[in-house]
Amino acid sequence: MQSENHIDLALEQLYPNMIRWRRHLHQYPELSFHERVTASWIAERLTEMGCAVRTGVGGHGLIAVIKGDKPGPVIALRADIDALPIQDEKSCDYASKVPNVMHACGHDAHTAALLAVASYYSSNRAAVSGERRLLFQPAEEVTPGGALPMIKDGALDGADVVYGVHLWTPLDYGLVASKPGPFMAAADEFVIDITGCGGHGGLPHQAIDAILIGSHLVQAAQSIVSRNVNPLHPAVVTIGSFQAGSTNNVIAERCRLKGTVRSFDEQTRRMIHERLEMLVKHTCAMHGAEVHYDMRIGYPPVVNDKPEAERFFEVSRSLFGEQAVIHSEAITVAEDFSYYLQQVPGCFMFVGAGNEECGAVFSHHHAKFDIDERAMLRSARLLIGMAEDFSSKFSLA
Repeated sequence: MQSENHIDLALEQLYPNMIRWRRHLHQYPELSFHERVTASWIAERLTEMGCAVRTGVGGHGLIAVIKGDKPGPVIALRADIDALPIQDEKSCDYASKVPNVMHACGHDAHTAALLAVASYYSSNRAAVSGERRLLFQPAEEVTPGGALPMIKDGALDGADVVYGVHLWTPLDYGLVASKPGPFMAAADEFVIDITGCGGHGGLPHQAIDAILIGSHLVQAAQSIVSRNVNPLHPAVVTIGSFQAGSTNNVIAERCRLKGTVRSFDEQTRRMIHERLEMLVKHTCAMHGAEVHYDMRIGYPPVVNDKPEAERFFEVSRSLFGEQAVIHSEAITVAEDFSYYLQQVPGCFMFVGAGNEECGAVFSHHHAKFDIDERAMLRSARLLIGMAEDFSSKFSLA
């Protein structure tokens, strides 16, 4: 393992490249499952660095393999590469050039940081024990996601541990955060289509009012968390869309509700699904309406391995100081990094990227989203720090 100062200096020298790579990707984003040009561009950069690159993994995914000169563990490091269907509203010279598509979540910066990690390891193979396997994953933003196809294509075969970082603007630049156990939520989506019987607004007794039924369901769904879920188990049921009716004097025949369920353990998740389906079917039957209910299963919760989360705290304090390290609360957003953690031990970590001085104040998935680009340097340093600490304590016996 190289000295801490050597790693810091090497990454500082790579930082201008990180900025250049990130800004290029930010200008030319591609949506989930369509990252063909992005993947080709990443492959070119990795090849220039001397990495062995496998393309077409789980779709447009890539795996870069860097084998050290010494025996040791197989350590997987992951970044996501897809963008979102959002029009970029920033005023800067690296704003997206693709209409209605932008990197509004930081995946461009994740990719740039992992490219810097690739460059560092490729230039320091003599100091590497084992294998560093870098995963550039497509389609994190849209279920069923890109992690499972990459796993099926061998991304984790023989891996001993896996780490991932998400740059996080709600966290100020300079801070890092994670937690052992359940960290990010399972996220499921549902659609409820109610069909009643339309009619004249002045003759409600001759109709079956789909809006009335939908309204009952909005209210009833809120009872699931408040009255059925253990108060010590965090969960959310949200109706985010209510679509019905066309004018003031017609009773709506159809109503569509869309919503999401967030949870952190499988027992609570299943119970909410079962309870919601029961409420939907019985409420509609009570009013004499027909219903089609569809629950789309999303990503499972991100559950960090306890020893690897403890490693995060130890490594981060050593690298960045005690005051920079946060023991995070559980967060009700979702990530398909969860699938990697179901296969091998690992840890998912947040690196603060928010900074009012540079305009990095908007939430993820906002049209003016941006980051403090220095967070990429900290992200790369954390990934290398975690990998090298694991490697130094790994036994081949």
